[in-house]
Amino acid sequence: MIIRNAKPVDAEAAAVLILSAIKDIAEALTGETAELEILRVLRDYFKREKNRLSYRNSIILETKGEIAGIVIAYHGSEAEQLDAPIRSRLKQKMQNAVVDKEAEVTDYYLDTLCVAHQHRGKRMGTMLIAAAEEKGRRLGYATIALNVEKDNERARSLYSRLGYKFRKVILINHHNYDYMVKNL
Repeated sequence: MIIRNAKPVDAEAAAVLILSAIKDIAEALTGETAELEILRVLRDYFKREKNRLSYRNSIILETKGEIAGIVIAYHGSEAEQLDAPIRSRLKQKMQNAVVDKEAEVTDYYLDTLCVAHQHRGKRMGTMLIAAAEEKGRRLGYATIALNVEKDNERARSLYSRLGYKFRKVILINHHNYDYMVKNL
């Protein structure tokens, strides 16, 4: 297994993993409802330098030459700037260009985590989280945060075991999420 920084050429596999992780949020961020169009826009976002879903914010886990997982993280203080290109695209497509605030400005934020179905249960998600935490420490951040869906008990249990603590409930795309934080 190899954990490495993402590259633009990873866009195809990354888009599939991102969509699997964020589901209806992908519709909100792309302004699309058809899966092929959502994937096209996610690939475009991933290849670009500055937005929340950019390869520059992404770490890839590869096994046997195949991309098996992804984690995307950035500092909450950068969220407004990283969301600007997304808001711009949404404004061109429709009037309502709201991108929900997901991260506090004080936290390094784990935006997206996904391991491909065929690779789940092999601790790859834990390895990706550890890689994001290490990057946050290297960058000098004091805390890392993530959001977990209210009904995702399996993920919440994992995050709790890894030291993440509940801070508050936030609303993302009309759904309640628990905002969990860990000291780095």
